[in-house]
Amino acid sequence: MAEAIKNRYDFVLIFDVKDGNPNGDPDAGNLPRLDAETGRGLVTDVSIKRKVRNYVAMTKGRDQDKSFVSQLRGADKRFEIYVREKAILNEQHERAYIGVGRSELLKGDDKKRKGGEGVESARDWMCRNFYDVRTFGAVMSLGINCGQVRGPIQITFARSVDPIVTLEHSITRMAVATAAEAEKQGGDNRTMGRKFTVPYGLYVAHGFVSSFLAKQTGFGEDDLELLWEALANMFEHDRSAARGEMSTRGLFVFKHESELGNAPAHALFSRVNAVKADGVAVPRSFADYKVTVNAKELPQGVSLEAKVS
Repeated sequence: MAEAIKNRYDFVLIFDVKDGNPNGDPDAGNLPRLDAETGRGLVTDVSIKRKVRNYVAMTKGRDQDKSFVSQLRGADKRFEIYVREKAILNEQHERAYIGVGRSELLKGDDKKRKGGEGVESARDWMCRNFYDVRTFGAVMSLGINCGQVRGPIQITFARSVDPIVTLEHSITRMAVATAAEAEKQGGDNRTMGRKFTVPYGLYVAHGFVSSFLAKQTGFGEDDLELLWEALANMFEHDRSAARGEMSTRGLFVFKHESELGNAPAHALFSRVNAVKADGVAVPRSFADYKVTVNAKELPQGVSLEAKVS
């Protein structure tokens, strides 16, 4: 494995959405997620990690769209993505056993064993080859067993600074799917639909980086720099009708000299605050907020770097 990072980090991620749906809830008709008691908007950690994965796949990915056989060839790729669209996870597990020279363990009843010989080597291979495995961890004991990995990077749900309002819009498509629908409408050929947006919301998420867990996965300095790059730029390449205007507005990283940490995370997070600007009743842009960062008299052994501000 590559040499792992040697420091603990805590970080604050600030992003916003304008006239879009930052993270729809499929159990609620794709309405923007929110805290029912406070009315504040939510974006899940899974949604944020998905955007990081997509950015890494776009900028660093290799051979991800080639055949299974072609993926078995060559050296460690390091920046492949394990959890991606249309992936068959057990095929990736097979690659691990083939990659470490233990393909004989894929035969017969051994193929679906729940543990035993070769699992540790297969797990290490997965960490070397898949960026998201060594970053966020993964449960890889389904079917062909490659063990479990607890990732060094953890991200909380993002929560909006203020309550959000969900707007519902009726939309029209000037076409129908079938001739039967067209006949029923007398040739009008209209399809009605709905979409939901948040007029504006500023969201804050917190993140944690553990050097101890990084040692287990081989998460190195180059991986960490790629994470900061992805968090800063992930929305720039994730545009859609529902997320036309989402942007990272702040990424503030607290670095600890000690691997154990030189201050509790909550005490550092409280130094970064976003509040409505004076005189603003209904925020509709980032300019309606004021972000303050208290970098004075940081705890000994802690430094602060603004990756985006």
